[in-house]
Amino acid sequence: MESLTTDSLFNGSIRVKQYGSGYRFSLDAVLLAQHARPSPDHTVLDLGTGCGIIPLILAYRYPKIKVYGVEVQTELADIATLNIAENHMEDRITIYYKDLKRLNQEMTSGPVDLVVTNPPYRKVKSGRLNPDQQRAVAKHELKTTLFDVVDTARRMLRTSGQLVIIYPAERMVDIIVQMRSAGIEPKYIRMINSDRQANAKRILVEGKKGGGHGITIGAPLMIYRQNGIYSGEVQAMFMP
Repeated sequence: MESLTTDSLFNGSIRVKQYGSGYRFSLDAVLLAQHARPSPDHTVLDLGTGCGIIPLILAYRYPKIKVYGVEVQTELADIATLNIAENHMEDRITIYYKDLKRLNQEMTSGPVDLVVTNPPYRKVKSGRLNPDQQRAVAKHELKTTLFDVVDTARRMLRTSGQLVIIYPAERMVDIIVQMRSAGIEPKYIRMINSDRQANAKRILVEGKKGGGHGITIGAPLMIYRQNGIYSGEVQAMFMP
């Protein structure tokens, strides 16, 4: 088995094992988890959970919720299961090794309240395909498309349930059109910029299943200060 590295979050409160090479979680996962704010006793579904980082963050911050993570790559699903066990969160987090297109509400004991996802964002014939299979599947729509992700959210969410997604800003139209077509009305958008001089590279979109028209555009999120260190808002995301 390939060697694993161990990273920590929240001053060591969460420890995360990952493969030394292959797919590793990025800042996108931390940003997404920060903007997903489940209520107590909510059920949350993470589509494309990778090493389980988003379920771990959410279960740590919201101890009364139940989280399901779904991963199509067996090696990553195994690592996610290991991370859940080593952080003693088996009673709150369940990991499924499964194609999300095959999910059904019986697997989550009914409809879920919140779906979060940091899905593959490059179309198959766009950009260089990473030679590492884990990274390629995580970034390119090889096994899961945007349509699959949004349609799964529609199928799994209760009425008025929320979808929170992080996606490339250049594909903003795609995600908005796809969500509305699925009956998940976009309700909040926030651009993510490296700094004040840079164009947005990512976008956070929150939608409500069966929601009415009307959207809020949040203030841009700046990742870095002028000196190249994380902004105060981003630094706070790594604090307990």
